[in-house]
Amino acid sequence: MREVEKMLKYNEAFVDSEQYRKFQTSKYPDKKIAILTCMDTRLVELIPAALGIRNGDVKMIKNAGGMAIGPFDSTVRSLLVGIIELGVEEVMVIGHTDCGVAHINAEMMIEHLKKRGISEDHIEMMHYCGIDFKKWLRGFDSVEDSVKETVDMLKNHPLMPKDVMIGGYVIDTETGKLTVL
Repeated sequence: MREVEKMLKYNEAFVDSEQYRKFQTSKYPDKKIAILTCMDTRLVELIPAALGIRNGDVKMIKNAGGMAIGPFDSTVRSLLVGIIELGVEEVMVIGHTDCGVAHINAEMMIEHLKKRGISEDHIEMMHYCGIDFKKWLRGFDSVEDSVKETVDMLKNHPLMPKDVMIGGYVIDTETGKLTVL
């Protein structure tokens, strides 16, 4: 049985036994905080445990590297919806140690795409459509610098309300210790 099939079977039992009841909450974050962080598997339970948050407390936005790579990407859109429509007053940008996005670059990613069967024509089509692979598929050399760059971009975004507090942090994936930048 594939893992997805196992998860679907588990879900059926979860719903039938009404285990969902303990997770019911509203769409508004109780702590009025949005967290932008990485999609790293080690953070799924570590961040809530290390920060003492539970279901309903915060808006959690995850992507590769926990980065906002441009002023109009889905990360910024999600944060603005959280702020304007859902009552978010503070944003925490949380990078982490040993991030898989560290040291990746567009050339490496394109080579991996080709090895996975993506044609040169499709890659060229993306260039033609205006995709800047160097910006879109970039990683970083320093998680601290990456977090600071995202925080700076958000603080200086023309649509970001000035009363929103935005801070940068790095969490240690081994200990859960949060460092304030």
